[in-house]
Amino acid sequence: MRYSNSEKIYEKAVKIIPGGVNSPVRAFKSVDKTYPIFVNRGKGSKIYDEDRNEYIDYICSWGPLILGHNNERVLKGVREAIELGSSFGLPTKMEVELAELVCKCYPSMDMIRFTTSGTEATMAAVRVARAFTNRNKILKFEGCYHGHSDSLLVSSGSGLLTDGYQDSNGITEGVLKDTLVAPFGNIQKVKEILETKEVACLIMEPVPANMGLINSSKEFLQAMRDICDETGTLLIFDEVISGFRVALGGAQEYYGITPDITTLGKIIGGGYPVGAFGGKKEIMDMIAPVGRVYHAGTLSGNPVAVRAGFEMVSHLLENRETLYKELEEKVIYMTDSIEKIAKKYDVPIKINKLGSLFTIFFSDLDEITDLEHVINSNTTHYSIYFNTLLDNGVVAPPSKYEAHFVSVAHTKEDLDRTLEVIDMAFKKIGETNGK
Repeated sequence: MRYSNSEKIYEKAVKIIPGGVNSPVRAFKSVDKTYPIFVNRGKGSKIYDEDRNEYIDYICSWGPLILGHNNERVLKGVREAIELGSSFGLPTKMEVELAELVCKCYPSMDMIRFTTSGTEATMAAVRVARAFTNRNKILKFEGCYHGHSDSLLVSSGSGLLTDGYQDSNGITEGVLKDTLVAPFGNIQKVKEILETKEVACLIMEPVPANMGLINSSKEFLQAMRDICDETGTLLIFDEVISGFRVALGGAQEYYGITPDITTLGKIIGGGYPVGAFGGKKEIMDMIAPVGRVYHAGTLSGNPVAVRAGFEMVSHLLENRETLYKELEEKVIYMTDSIEKIAKKYDVPIKINKLGSLFTIFFSDLDEITDLEHVINSNTTHYSIYFNTLLDNGVVAPPSKYEAHFVSVAHTKEDLDRTLEVIDMAFKKIGETNGK
């Protein structure tokens, strides 16, 4: 692999963009890279960088490209939409059609409001929850990432953890006081906090995937539902990652638990910039122009993004009987094979998987169930893993705190080639252990 063009672009980038990137995890710092690769294009399961290197992609734009890069159906819809106009700042018919489609997949949503990102969706969901309950405090779980709005960056995951910290500078003392945090999985702690009846909402990833994938359970989620009901607290499921990934109706369909509000991200735009939040009618009726909770955005419901989303969600809905089964089978094939390779080279790992995503933790623990377990997994081994894959044409997440995403476009040939490279990586890791 040659990376000279990416290096030159990075040298320019750091002079005009903080850190040379527009999102921290892209910097590749936690995997011991001086600079990241700069992507030129993508098609199917592959991406191609500015040095014309080809990679099998397991980032998939952090989840939304469940059909792969530049899916023909989505691309056709986007072309048609662009020819009609890129932005109007006025309503379009397609916004309504996508809204109906998403609500069909998520029966917990009587109504939905589009945003431009998942961050905006979670921020607005918390605001309407505060208005609905007349309470100021919110509760979240440590290590769970809900976007970069102030109140949700407390004890957060994803890029914050990648850079070695859990809180962001620039957050006021008042915001910190109003955001309460509990360890994921600790039912008693949640109960103690919510019984004060001062908390507007519990916002949670029903399947945490921003400290690596952490497996949840129906029993735990049901306990959260029950405690919220008992205390008058709204339950918000952040399904920006799990939505349409673990099932058509997200984790709430998979586990059979109904939240009060759901947030979704760019997967409902086929990878184009869009997000949404939705829930019960009495909650959503508090939003302007019906109610007095203000939310607005010129690009909310952007015509190009909603057309891409309409084509994407339509395809998932039409093929749900086979598509999700095939994705799960691919992940099982991959993870079972990886476990055999790890055993071959005596490399301790634990793999968490669900639906079309999985995370490899380099750890000798029997289970990885919380943030402390993830932090203590082997960062050096993950770095060797990532770099070996990259240098042999496979892109994995550039952080041990993220998930691998498998798409419809990944072929058996892609999976087998990836496993060959993983074998090379684990052999190197075994050698560093003196095996």
